[in-house]
Amino acid sequence: MIAAYDLLALAAAACWATSSLLAVTPVRHLGAIAFTRWRMSLVACMLWGVVAALGSWRSLSWDATMTLAVSGIVGIFIGDTALYGAVQRLGPRRASVLFSTHAAFSAALGFAMLGERMGLQAALGGALTIAGVMCAIALGRRKDDQHAWEANHGSLRWGVALGLVAALGQAVSTLIAKPVMSNQAVGAVVDPIAASAVRVSVACAAHYLLLWGGLRAARAHRHPTAGVLAQTALNGFIGMGLGMTFILMALNKGDVGMVAILSSVSPVLVLPLLWWHLGRAPAWGAWLGAGLTVCGTTLILLR
Repeated sequence: MIAAYDLLALAAAACWATSSLLAVTPVRHLGAIAFTRWRMSLVACMLWGVVAALGSWRSLSWDATMTLAVSGIVGIFIGDTALYGAVQRLGPRRASVLFSTHAAFSAALGFAMLGERMGLQAALGGALTIAGVMCAIALGRRKDDQHAWEANHGSLRWGVALGLVAALGQAVSTLIAKPVMSNQAVGAVVDPIAASAVRVSVACAAHYLLLWGGLRAARAHRHPTAGVLAQTALNGFIGMGLGMTFILMALNKGDVGMVAILSSVSPVLVLPLLWWHLGRAPAWGAWLGAGLTVCGTTLILLR
């Protein structure tokens, strides 16, 4: 029987796949830090509006809020900023390769810190899924593809480093949030939308401290236009408002490793979107990787 939290993790992957393509234009217009700040500001307003309307802020205890705040600093302030720094330098395809390693980091941390174990079928499915994601993205480019999204913008070495930092930040932040969302630490049900609002708000505040502290890199490269802000808001709503909330909901019952592996399929889901946007079918390696990912995901869902 397919578990609801598995489907929530896959829904988060779909949200992240969509939002990654929406990020390319505004992140190169504003810069990684300014884009992330604008994105979080807009999403925080959306989330707190929903929380106020539902009254779900009452589900937040002091201990839960502090734990979620730390998770937000690690996963959003550090992780998201690093991810969009990688997107800015490497483009969405190669940045996705690096970010997808968060599944392996999460599985290892869940095993070491939470004692999570996988059955043989789940472990095989996880290995196939991670291998498929890597294969699809690493081999998914045609040799003659010269699209601007594939060009380097800045240091390749820095882009790779930022992608790995983003992956590790995602894995650690998920590990931190797991006890709160599964009621292991606070003894009460925490509303996932309220939890998302806390994580985003704390990370957003940290970004404004960077700006007000005079950090030059925190300034926008260019003034935001109405179109850029609209694209940023849509990116934030899909990627953070929906995607992050789905992940927190999945963590209520799901293991950190399994949730991370299923949510890591977002780079494969990017492929049909790139096909639609660029008007060209992915290379053979993308199809091979997608096939492996589908097989691995099926094994996990039917475990």
